Amino acid sequence: MSSSNSMFRTPDGKNLAITFMLVSSLFLLWGFLNGMIDVMDKHFQEELHLTLAQSATVQFAHYLGYFLMSLPAGWLATKLGYKGGIIAGLLMVALGGFWFIPATQIAQFWAFLVGVGLIASGLTFLETIANPYTTVLGDPRFAATRINLAQSCNGIGWIFGPIVGGLFFYGKDAAGKNTGSQTLYIPYAVVAVVVLVLAVVFYFANVPDIKTEDDYHLDDKSGDAPAGGPDRLVNRPLVYVLLLANAVALTFICGMILKTILTLSNVQPPEIGSWITNAEYAIAAILLVAMIPTARKISHHSIWSHPHFSAATLAQFFYVAAQAGIFSFLINYMTSQTPPIPVSWSTGLLKNWFDTSAQGVVSFSNQGASNLAALGFFCFLAGRFSGAGLLRNFSAHKVLGLYGLLNVIVCLLVFLKLGWFSVLCVFASYFLMSIMFPTIFALGIFGLGARAKRASSFIVMAIMGGAILPKVMGGVADKHGMSKAFIVPLICFALVGLFGFIWPKLSGAESMQGVKTTGGH
Repeated sequence: MSSSNSMFRTPDGKNLAITFMLVSSLFLLWGFLNGMIDVMDKHFQEELHLTLAQSATVQFAHYLGYFLMSLPAGWLATKLGYKGGIIAGLLMVALGGFWFIPATQIAQFWAFLVGVGLIASGLTFLETIANPYTTVLGDPRFAATRINLAQSCNGIGWIFGPIVGGLFFYGKDAAGKNTGSQTLYIPYAVVAVVVLVLAVVFYFANVPDIKTEDDYHLDDKSGDAPAGGPDRLVNRPLVYVLLLANAVALTFICGMILKTILTLSNVQPPEIGSWITNAEYAIAAILLVAMIPTARKISHHSIWSHPHFSAATLAQFFYVAAQAGIFSFLINYMTSQTPPIPVSWSTGLLKNWFDTSAQGVVSFSNQGASNLAALGFFCFLAGRFSGAGLLRNFSAHKVLGLYGLLNVIVCLLVFLKLGWFSVLCVFASYFLMSIMFPTIFALGIFGLGARAKRASSFIVMAIMGGAILPKVMGGVADKHGMSKAFIVPLICFALVGLFGFIWPKLSGAESMQGVKTTGGH
């Protein structure tokens, strides 16, 4: 049997290649929508005169939808199965897409943020279900390869999203006036119609529920732990550290939500910042005290008792934080940090890619930078395809660790502002980010059996990192410049690489294709 056939053939002999291709179309959908979000920031910066940190509220609303809906999505996936959860997610995306029609008439920042949040809520259902589903649609040995192939479709969507967004967000009329405020709703309305059609297709399609092996015996009815005893399996100190880290992240998220609500409500007295900071410290202390007895009661039946899953949620938080920061500020980087551009470049077919100042200085225009974002996503897609090949021959955790380390180096070179070489390094970062999300996901749910759906919802919740760190990156950029802001994703990639290198110790497995994790750590 060829490896391509066995990749989509389950242990009981079913070939699910068609189901895999249908599910992969969902990755294309949310890649396209995420790609448009990343070119929306600059539009609001100019139309509403926002700072970089303020415009990152678009990202915050987007990822807040993921944070709020990830647990309900995991619960619904358990109750309705894969098919029901996917259809529910598609209907919610359609609702968000249609909302942009009245939002354009309202013409207020909050109205667009509501649409962004609704779409993100629907995408949460799709990601919570589709990501783990791809890992079970065939031979378990190729789980990481399948999810990376599916995420390659996501990369295709990322390429076209910025191009379409650039056309409708930065279009100009005959007088040279920006028409983005009047045409922004068009791509979202079209997506809403397409999504409704896709929901009908899924309703009649073969989307079977598939049970996977429970390598950690999470679903054993007896209270007995696997060989080695519960305390050998449950690494208590590491559980404390991971729960504390999650508590701190949750505290920060609560503070950011409150600050955003106050900002959008124009309630911002001078003392409010320090008040919120003190409240965050208090919440962190309460969570810490509450988690100590909770952590002591954790048994091998809990997904949180397994450090490879807990650490994966944190790694995903920092990866998406880095990704969202780089993606959302690429246009700002290209329009402000590139070296002088020859005048000859601004003529001919590419003239719309450039703006010329009154002093005759040529720079990339917003639309040109949007097209460069598409080039970045092409690098991202190339990384996905090549990464899927690497993961068929090398351990997933080793590839993740190596890519994380290389991205640290690349971000450092951008930080140093070395001219066109640093510009090229930005695109190299796109390539190196490509395999991170799906690989962290696959490593995190490894061996969790039926609990993978619930675990998936927590890993998707970690996407909230994309709401928080771009605001930090934007704040650094406002004060020190866009190049210096790359210190933020540099730190994030360092933590992602560390997770990859220590994953065998966390999971008790040599690799995803290695020994079963039925013993203790």
